[in-house]
Amino acid sequence: RVTVRRALDGLSRDGLITRQPGAGTFVNAARTHAPLIADLSNMLTHLKAMGDATGVRLLSFAYVTPPPAIAEALNLKPGERTQWSVRVRSLDGVPFSHLSTHVPERIGSTYTADDLSSRPLLELLERSGIVADKADQTLSATLAGPDTAAALGVEIGSPLISLTRVVKGADGRGIEHLSALYRPDMHSFHMEMLRSGDGANRHWRPSTRVAPETTSTPSSQRTPAPRSDRAGPSSARRRA
Repeated sequence: RVTVRRALDGLSRDGLITRQPGAGTFVNAARTHAPLIADLSNMLTHLKAMGDATGVRLLSFAYVTPPPAIAEALNLKPGERTQWSVRVRSLDGVPFSHLSTHVPERIGSTYTADDLSSRPLLELLERSGIVADKADQTLSATLAGPDTAAALGVEIGSPLISLTRVVKGADGRGIEHLSALYRPDMHSFHMEMLRSGDGANRHWRPSTRVAPETTSTPSSQRTPAPRSDRAGPSSARRRA
């Protein structure tokens, strides 16, 4: 009984069931919004579109001395500070991503906390004359810690998609370091691949098509999330 009660409590907290004393326990209707799908082959274009389509809550905004690993990734000068922010993005009022961003102070000083609470960071960077030219990113998986779990509305220890991205300008200087955590039930990554080359040099390469806009779809009509083996690093060559 204790095990069953705990399981029902967990389902209730997740919004999957409703418990009505004297009436019983009822399964809630499935969510009506589709998970966001990020196109890995056209990521920078997708970022601004996603920022326009989702809500944001700013948790932290400060100027700090970044950890050594982040300072190195951004090619910062000794003692150079960053504008550090923590944001939570939501879709239809449900949080799906936890974003920790470091931007060199010389760039971060061009926008305010109010700006970051209402406009996508990429838009603010381009407003200041900074143009994102390329990005290096790594996808992995992790477990939700106490703070992240509270912000995303999940249980401590829940699995999350982990993404680290370093964005650079045309001059090769770092302009943004992002550490992002996503709920896998609300966010997935997709990459369309094409066969290229001849003979022994045949390999897979990422398509450069523009990703379609994400629209809300009833859960019964959703297409299953793409397999993880389709979302590998764009530089990897997959031979037959």
